[in-house]
Amino acid sequence: MSQPNRADLGRDPQRVSGMFDQVAAGYDRTNTVMTFGNDALWRAATTRAVAPRRGERILDLAAGTASSSASLAASGADVVAADFSPGMLAEGKRRHGHLANLSFVEADAMNLPFADDEFDAVTMSYGLRNVQQPKKALAELFRVTKPGGRLVINEFSTPPGTLFRGLYRFYNAQVLPRVARLAGTNSDAYDYLNESIRDWPDQSKLSAWIRQAGWTNVEYRNLTFGIVALHRAVKPASVPMTKPE
Repeated sequence: MSQPNRADLGRDPQRVSGMFDQVAAGYDRTNTVMTFGNDALWRAATTRAVAPRRGERILDLAAGTASSSASLAASGADVVAADFSPGMLAEGKRRHGHLANLSFVEADAMNLPFADDEFDAVTMSYGLRNVQQPKKALAELFRVTKPGGRLVINEFSTPPGTLFRGLYRFYNAQVLPRVARLAGTNSDAYDYLNESIRDWPDQSKLSAWIRQAGWTNVEYRNLTFGIVALHRAVKPASVPMTKPE
């Protein structure tokens, strides 16, 4: 009998993918319980930030069970739900596979199987911190986005208020795994998620990473006291050529 993935995964792609496979069936339910329903509000805010339009092609990376992808597809845009967890994608297909303008692709964020300048907008929610090399993922998102295209990253972040930040960290460390266990989910997976949130850089540092990848007009706003932060950016209409050294 195989042992469940433990929290100490080192962001190894195969092990993290396997962890998400294990929790796929109850993932959305557990998230709703753990966030006190805020996950739906954050998803709506992300959809508004992406501002999908009919006829556009949009990449939803780390789509999970495709709840965010379905929200984007409601606009009439052609949405690609991409994830490195086949278990998550299978659950997404079961729930949303009937949508004609939603397709599913198993993909590595550090080596996306898409052409240059393919998407009008790219988005990623709660997945960048699980990538082994997040800066490489940001560069890949830049590559597959059309000039003038949009980036939206929604990610767990650092609440700016000292008191609330302390309460939030206590909740993640002490309460979250117990809630996951009561919800019938692998609590070891949520130990890992807590660690990945705790070790993730704050809003300013992530903004700097986005700029380093070539994006412009980088800005963010906090949601729910900074538990998550919504980062937005644009790919320049013309990307300057770098001179060979």
